[in-house]
Amino acid sequence: MDESSIARYILDRFPGIVPVQAWGETSFFYNPGRALPRGVYFATLKSSDGDNDRASQLDRPSVFRLNIGVGKAIYRSLFGAPPGRPAAGGVVDTAHDFTALDTVLPHPVYGWMSWVCVLNPGPATFESVKPLLAEAHGLAEQKFRKRLGAAGGVRSMRPTVT
Repeated sequence: MDESSIARYILDRFPGIVPVQAWGETSFFYNPGRALPRGVYFATLKSSDGDNDRASQLDRPSVFRLNIGVGKAIYRSLFGAPPGRPAAGGVVDTAHDFTALDTVLPHPVYGWMSWVCVLNPGPATFESVKPLLAEAHGLAEQKFRKRLGAAGGVRSMRPTVT
């Protein structure tokens, strides 16, 4: 699997997703109709190290990481209790090798928030994360509805492209 294939899968499979490219990653927000300023993070594809995230060594040639925001129950079923929040610039305290390819892992920085990741997923591993993407999409929908309600149901004034 490559980044563009994964991005296509996400955009084709899950409605209401808006991709945003910034900081060496493509972030996928659930934001149907762009009703909220940003929407709700759902997943990201990251292909380079950032200031606070070097644990996966993404600056290796052709290495990228798929990050997925799953719920606590799914996270616990995979890895046990989420780790504590790391200090600024640190990584979560687990025994995982965050440089391992084609392996579902806790996210090295956001594992404490029940995010998981996989570097360069192969076809079989990607099949195993499809339910995780569906879980994350469902959670993003729920959070979106709450935020939209808190915002008074305000809709974007941007025209809809048809």
